[in-house]
Amino acid sequence: MVVPELRAWRAARPHLVRVAHAVRPRVARLSGVVKPHVTRVAHAVRPRSGGLTTQQLTAVAATVGLALAAGAVTVAGPWDSTGQRTAEHDRATVRDREGGADHGPRAGAAAGEPAPAPSAAAVLTGLGGGANAPGSAPRGKVLADVLDPLLRDAALGARRSAAVVDVTTGTRLYGKGADDPLTPASTTKIATAVAVLSAAGPDHRLTTRAVLEPGTRELVLVGGGDPTLTARKQAGGWAGLRTLADRTAVALKRRHLTSVTLSYDTSLFKGGALHPIGINPNLAPVTALMADEGRTDGSTSGPAARTADPAADATRTFGDLLRDRGITTSAPGPSKATRRAQTLAFVQSPPLSAVVERMLTTSDNDIAEALARQTALATGGQPTFEGGAAAITTRLKRLGLPLAGARFHDGSGLDRNDRLTAHLLTALLALAGSPSHPELRPVLTGLPVAGFTGTLSQRYEDAATRPGIGLVRAKTGSLTGVNTLAGTVVDTDGRLLAFAFLTGGSMDPTTARAALDRTAAALADCGCR
Repeated sequence: MVVPELRAWRAARPHLVRVAHAVRPRVARLSGVVKPHVTRVAHAVRPRSGGLTTQQLTAVAATVGLALAAGAVTVAGPWDSTGQRTAEHDRATVRDREGGADHGPRAGAAAGEPAPAPSAAAVLTGLGGGANAPGSAPRGKVLADVLDPLLRDAALGARRSAAVVDVTTGTRLYGKGADDPLTPASTTKIATAVAVLSAAGPDHRLTTRAVLEPGTRELVLVGGGDPTLTARKQAGGWAGLRTLADRTAVALKRRHLTSVTLSYDTSLFKGGALHPIGINPNLAPVTALMADEGRTDGSTSGPAARTADPAADATRTFGDLLRDRGITTSAPGPSKATRRAQTLAFVQSPPLSAVVERMLTTSDNDIAEALARQTALATGGQPTFEGGAAAITTRLKRLGLPLAGARFHDGSGLDRNDRLTAHLLTALLALAGSPSHPELRPVLTGLPVAGFTGTLSQRYEDAATRPGIGLVRAKTGSLTGVNTLAGTVVDTDGRLLAFAFLTGGSMDPTTARAALDRTAAALADCGCR
């Protein structure tokens, strides 16, 4: 199987110096761990144009994880006080505009601190054939001898479901209760990503508009369901409320308007805005208009106090920005733009592919719930919690995925009534790596890289898990008593495998998480033939 490159390797070379500086402290600590993998990594990710030189391999040794895993390359924080889920750590990768995942600087980063390493060129070659094809798939019996003892670890709790498949062939190599539905926590976001990418397409963008009602001075800020809209001075490539204010002020002055009645329109999304878990620092009220996810502490990810009315607050901020640009506004109020309203200005999110990558890398619940509603909108459904869940189910069924036992109640996995199987999760990952579905590739490129990015950046640091550094890419998930991990790994023979481990009943998330990491690392360290 060959996954097309998302960007030519040459385009990534100018970033190598910056990458080396950004990861130098980790290089010193991990160089001894990474070197044994370099030969295998070079084989798994060799670009079409030829092999890497020794010097290049040395320079990018610290970023090998960014360049292989899922067959396409491109944080776990504390548990919240209610135990609803893992508070995903706020370190994330920087998205290059030509591809990859720019999720902005981590919260609290000191001025002048090196930016996170950029996404590496997305490459996966030779996994299906050719002179340099990897070895044959692991044998089920040998794989069971490796995984069974690890999955019997009492730290995982009483319930578990596991599956491993060969991405090249789709063949299941290992299963342990693989068809038993369990609570998936944030691994639900893998399903949400597949659904929205297939429904709306990876190039789709989310648009926020400022419109003027004809014959009036009413200016309406119309939400387009973009959860990444930001009011920060440095937008980092995301749609900026300041940019929208700049453009709107210019358009108003051209019409000789310097005073307007300011309103906002959130009618794109329907139904209740509050998730069934209630008020929670892991998720703002879900609305078609918000800036910076309604965060009140300046953070960019992880749990945070949220405003009770993100749309009203975003519009107040927009009004303040307009006043700074010479436009007087009223206090904002809710409204609905008419079809006759004239668009004065708009801003758009990056392509949906980048939004999906950010959601997966940082396990962003606000993005996940918005994308569930976008899936409903793209397929003619109702953009509500229930409608989004139904749209995800319908979309996955249309893709021929195994949905027996699966139940969706949201797009983020915060709802404890969600149910998925290890069989379904591995099927989703294998489909995302299929040559027939290039539109799903961001599902793989967005997965955190063990020891380097997102919710896996501070994991895989002990002797038992180090074999997985850079080779495991996986989505994490945690609720009280629930710990899950699903993603891809390249084994010692260069074979790309998809895995899913769902567990329940453990009340010690630290030890359960470590046990899951050991299990995934064992796959990376195993040819198992």
